[in-house]
Amino acid sequence: MDNDKRAGDDFAYTDERFADIQMLRYKADGFERLDARQKALAYCLSEAALWGRDILFDQNCRHNLKVRKVLEAVLPLTSHDGGGTHRDALVTYVKSVWFANGIHHHYSCNKFEPGFPEQYLAGLYAAVPDAALPLDEGQTREGLWQEVRRAIFDPAFLTKRVYLSDGADLVASSACNYYGDGVTQHEAEQHYAAQKAAFGDHAPMVGLNSTLVKRDGRLVEDVWRIGGKYGKAIGHIVEWLDRARQYAETDGQRRTIELLIAFYTTGDLRTFDDYSIAWLGDTAPTVDFINGFIETYGDPLGYKASWEALVDYKDTAATARTEAISGNAQWFEDHSPVDPQFRKPQVKGVSAKVIDAAILGGDLYPATAIGINLPNSNWIRAVHGSKSVTIGNITHAYNRAAAGSGLLDEFVIDAAELARIKAYGDATDELHTDLHECLGHGSGRLMPGTDPDALKAYGATIEEARADLFGLYFIADPKLLELGLLDSPEAYKAHYYTYMMNGLMTQLARIAPGAQIEESHMRNRQLIARWALHHGSAAHVVELVRRDGKTYVKVNDYDALRALFAQLLAEVQRIKSTGDLDAARQLVETYGVRIDPALHEEVRQRYARLGIAPYKGFINPRYEAVRAEDGTITDVRVTYGESYTDQMLRYSRDYSAL
Repeated sequence: MDNDKRAGDDFAYTDERFADIQMLRYKADGFERLDARQKALAYCLSEAALWGRDILFDQNCRHNLKVRKVLEAVLPLTSHDGGGTHRDALVTYVKSVWFANGIHHHYSCNKFEPGFPEQYLAGLYAAVPDAALPLDEGQTREGLWQEVRRAIFDPAFLTKRVYLSDGADLVASSACNYYGDGVTQHEAEQHYAAQKAAFGDHAPMVGLNSTLVKRDGRLVEDVWRIGGKYGKAIGHIVEWLDRARQYAETDGQRRTIELLIAFYTTGDLRTFDDYSIAWLGDTAPTVDFINGFIETYGDPLGYKASWEALVDYKDTAATARTEAISGNAQWFEDHSPVDPQFRKPQVKGVSAKVIDAAILGGDLYPATAIGINLPNSNWIRAVHGSKSVTIGNITHAYNRAAAGSGLLDEFVIDAAELARIKAYGDATDELHTDLHECLGHGSGRLMPGTDPDALKAYGATIEEARADLFGLYFIADPKLLELGLLDSPEAYKAHYYTYMMNGLMTQLARIAPGAQIEESHMRNRQLIARWALHHGSAAHVVELVRRDGKTYVKVNDYDALRALFAQLLAEVQRIKSTGDLDAARQLVETYGVRIDPALHEEVRQRYARLGIAPYKGFINPRYEAVRAEDGTITDVRVTYGESYTDQMLRYSRDYSAL
């Protein structure tokens, strides 16, 4: 799809900016073309998607909900307190906490540093009546203040949400709220190893939906379900899922919703597997959704899943692209450069589509992915397959916001590379996302007896590298020309250049001075780029060169670069298939973590001069149901005028149960 031809180019994609964040809007393009039943289904699922917000705040840190509610209680007082720069800094802090779903940065996981003094917030707090404060039963104002004060202002307390440095106890060092006091990394790993052994073949993803705590010296699962932890919020989610059932497009979709309700009711992970299998097999409906405990990036051990939600509908025209890829899944698997023993002899159940987001929720809001491949269970992928989506209207919003930013002009080495990127960059970016999500995550297989969690804290980085490398290798394959997905054998070079530029340089703008790379996707990108730079150095395949006092990426041999990607893909798949933890650690720690401080400072300065926010997030559309006298939804209206602050305050007012 040509992004410049997409409807709505006069739409106001960019909105306000604060801290290192640029807020964007996405258009629910085509929503008006859904029929009344589909709109009603999307509305009910969207309401369910908004009720899990408090869950994510609490998962990210046990003090997050108290901090957010206190900040929201004092915020109205800032409009007439005369605080000046302190007031502005507090407002920025509040917006940052909303964006990150807590007191830690959404990407770096470092705790935010408040730009206002403790005394300023204390003065505002003193003016808030007790009734407006989130006081626990028996808790005093002073007790709440000390809890919130320490969470915000003590730099040594809860320093990092997800800590991944090698050699540390990752549970004790991380501020995320997935493990209770006194639980160690070793205890958690032993606990879940025993559970997996007890389940045997086709074990569910143990620990996915619980907090692991100690009671009377014993490890106990505090399960997230109705009647358990987060039960009040889950009850509202289930209420709207139950309403959605009457508008389901197919019997299969209705059954999928019923299984999700059953999972939320019981907390049984085998029911979650049943739901996942039903969901991935239900490809007929136009309106689809994700709702639940899905991704494990927020747990340093990779067991526990953050809550997320997405409601979407199919872009039929653009889906032809992903269907061409998924329809040839076996060809891609058979021609992968990995050792044949690590390939799937028979690819099953691969489906893919381009969708437009109707609503983003939980860990997909305000920052969101542009592609998703689920379910994450390795045994379900092997036996039943996977379902992939590329989120077209989110990608389009990113592209429109980036147009004219000057980033490419600043960092691309010459006019020839720049012209190729402008001609093919958007198309190849979309194709790489498709290959990554549709096929990359579902490719390859584990060897018999290999523990899916064998790579521990390195598992997420290795998995993302595997999917990225799969896409990088095949985006240069003539097969894409044969399928009509690209119209030039030179097109892939646009993506190779921008990928190397990002992995080696431009993504460093997101990292604080003196820090290392912690986030798994960023580690993956630097790992691939640095590995290719190092292993191609003798033949000068790719270089970092200086021109006019600036550093640039220079690719001298694109064919050789593809061969390097093939070599690394083969090794990464071997690591994944065999569970080689030592090799994973060596690869990630050598290439994915450390940063050249001089290059880092240069990139930050050049980036700053462009005035580009390193991170982007989204304001959701607002939906209003039109009902008949009997309560049946007959239409749904969509509007886009709500401000970021108004949306966040409305969500806190209307969708807060914890």
